[in-house]
Amino acid sequence: MCDCGEPRWGWGHCAPSPMLLLSLLLSAAPFGLLGEKTRQVSLEVIPSWLGSPQNLLHIRAVGTNSTLHYVWSSLGPPAVVLMATNTPHSTLSVNWSLLLSPEPDGGLMVLPKDSIQFSSAVVFTRLLEFDSTNMSDVAAKPPGKPYLPYSLADFSWNNISDSLDPTTLSATFRGHPIHDPSRAFANGSLAFRVQAFSRTSRPTQPPRLLHTADTCQLEVALVGASPRGNHSLFGLEVATLGQGPDCPSMQKQHSIDDEYAPAVFQLDQLLWGSPPSGFVQWRPVAFSQKQGSRESALPCQASLLHPTLAYPLPQSPIVRAFFGSQNNFCAFNLTFGASTGPGYWDQHYLSWSMLLGVGPPPVDALSPLVLGIMAVALGAPGLMLLGGGLVLLLRHKQHSEYSSIN
Repeated sequence: MCDCGEPRWGWGHCAPSPMLLLSLLLSAAPFGLLGEKTRQVSLEVIPSWLGSPQNLLHIRAVGTNSTLHYVWSSLGPPAVVLMATNTPHSTLSVNWSLLLSPEPDGGLMVLPKDSIQFSSAVVFTRLLEFDSTNMSDVAAKPPGKPYLPYSLADFSWNNISDSLDPTTLSATFRGHPIHDPSRAFANGSLAFRVQAFSRTSRPTQPPRLLHTADTCQLEVALVGASPRGNHSLFGLEVATLGQGPDCPSMQKQHSIDDEYAPAVFQLDQLLWGSPPSGFVQWRPVAFSQKQGSRESALPCQASLLHPTLAYPLPQSPIVRAFFGSQNNFCAFNLTFGASTGPGYWDQHYLSWSMLLGVGPPPVDALSPLVLGIMAVALGAPGLMLLGGGLVLLLRHKQHSEYSSIN
């Protein structure tokens, strides 16, 4: 843990404790010896039998003995269904007539059914906006007067085929409200950029989350939309399907390595199962400029995860098609920014990234920069002691060889 009371997202001066340094050093060492795991990854836009684009993106990541299926869609609110199987030969089956019907149950399947080892879903239901003009408490919940949220089920989305890039294994869902009487999105859009990976690496842009072949990254970007207040804070309502009657667990993981996201020593995680069968992971930081930096960093606050039985959520056809009429959804809110400091109002830009994957979340190993610094810091005293011992030994040797002329 950090040795100060400042928020852990921050770009402040917060140094990790010596005990955390030692424990993370010991726990990070085995991870670096695991080697690089790769998968054969393919992206496919599944065409609708209606002939019009319906934005169903299938990411298939094939390993030696397993296959991961990510199905992203903007039918209803943007959503992803994640499925992991114990065979490299599992396939996705889509029944469009069922999927587009009022009762889509059974419209999305992975075959063979008995190969499925894990499955879950994440749905992005609403874009939130708050007026923080008169707010001085950064940790206030909510962080200002709420405006009427934008339901993402009522957005119109681009043709995903136009943004599909097999080279970078990415595609972008870009949308705006169907009904926009205030014309807030006349020159703006909300984008969900999805990217898969065939091996372990990091993106070039902060927060540079460590990804593996078992993960998929989502970057959410709000660009050019007109806020309804002078100091509007934006957020997202995120819903997920639990593995049982209880909600998934939310955890915070602390790191000593801030080379990739300077002074951000924390990772937030949503975990399904114990040990985790799947996860969502993000750093509690967003950016108000396209080129993320210290100057454009915003805090990202996550609310507690709670069941949604008390109020209805916008329905996702692909989630209903795969899981049926289950209603054990849990939701939490993400809020980006604070009433002071940089904000969306600077350049009308906001971006935030997360990882979605199977198995335990990636663990940040110590970077070469940090290892070098530690080697110098820990090695210098040792060299000084060694050098001092050699000097004393040589002096003792010279003294023992001295003989009196008498």
